[in-house]
Amino acid sequence: MPRANDPRAARVFNSSRPPQGDISPATQFIRCQMIHAGGAAAKLQAAGGVRSLAFDASTPLQLSSGEALSPLNIAFETYGALNAERSNAVLVCHSLTGDQFVASPNPITGKPAWWPRIVGPGRPIDTNRFFVICSNALGGSMGTTGPGSLAPDGQPYSLRLPAVTMADAVRAQAMLVEALGIESLFLVIGPGMGGMQALNWASAYPKRVFACVTVAAAAKQSAQNIALAELGRQAIMADPDWRNGAYLQHGVRPTKGGSVARTAAQLAGLSAQDVRTRFEGARTKERFAFNADNANDTLRPQGAGFVDRFDANSYLYLSRAMDGFDLAADFGGRLANAFQGGATRHGVFSFSSDWRYPPDDGREIARALAAAGAEASFLEITSARGHDAYMDHEPAFEAALTGFIDSAATARGLALNGGGA
Repeated sequence: MPRANDPRAARVFNSSRPPQGDISPATQFIRCQMIHAGGAAAKLQAAGGVRSLAFDASTPLQLSSGEALSPLNIAFETYGALNAERSNAVLVCHSLTGDQFVASPNPITGKPAWWPRIVGPGRPIDTNRFFVICSNALGGSMGTTGPGSLAPDGQPYSLRLPAVTMADAVRAQAMLVEALGIESLFLVIGPGMGGMQALNWASAYPKRVFACVTVAAAAKQSAQNIALAELGRQAIMADPDWRNGAYLQHGVRPTKGGSVARTAAQLAGLSAQDVRTRFEGARTKERFAFNADNANDTLRPQGAGFVDRFDANSYLYLSRAMDGFDLAADFGGRLANAFQGGATRHGVFSFSSDWRYPPDDGREIARALAAAGAEASFLEITSARGHDAYMDHEPAFEAALTGFIDSAATARGLALNGGGA
């Protein structure tokens, strides 16, 4: 594929600075109709508020399994403006059940932005300073090729989609970034599954990632998380409406199983004390009801809205990709080897009450980075909000993240008060 300065890579941005406070997604795509990547066309599509690049069959995605996936769609959103040097691009990688709408409402579901405290004007990832990209993960259900996408025969892939890995998801993101004419990313950041992708980026593309931030994540999925994910998958597959994965062809969805899977994931996002408090409330009220989205409710399986917006088979594919993530495995079992020789700056953040990815997971990453000679910092944030603390109001986290980004921006030669060149 061509580098960013290859004349075949069409420029798809208006690089002028947007008005202060403007975080309208994809404001740069004004006149773009097509991007050329390696001589093959990647057409910009927009349907129902979802923008995607459609790579044709001559640009397949090579999967870890040895299979090739084509054609390939990658759905994404952008915020802010790319500077003249193309040095201020930030890639945000979402969590398991997230999407590309990191700083704007989802036009399909109406759900608000999922990380508005972190991405936006004046936020730690300031869209008046940085050009932010967030793509739907490979295997997802919000426009990027996944099990709910149409296969070349015109029918949904369902379980015919090849298995995907976190490395495959990162390779797909790399295709998108390169097609956008960006040779080097200022920052790659993500929570949970997104943190796994950020680490993979720093390992696989060390010369293309200036800084990397891992939030509430690990370099290897724990046995506990694998067990919880398997319970969710079994619930989905036990639902009679799953139809051996072919529910879309039958016009149904495994709503009950998907709700159980969603509840299991939400429980893992709470702190241990919060779980105990809510179960105690259910016991004293002689109720068995839980709504993990509402702190005033107690234990009621829920998720009808979730299964409407998130394809059940995508949950199967992405959760299995997370379960298979072990960054050290390809480097002789030594995590430090994954970062050897890299010049990427790393910030690793964990939360004290996170029992899904406890602080020891973050410390393991930090120790490996130190052993590899990487410039790295680790911070454990004291919080009672569990794994999902990264989405809540956590002033210490926001201040520390801002400090890390400002320091990296200074080292990159980017202005502290933002904007395009």
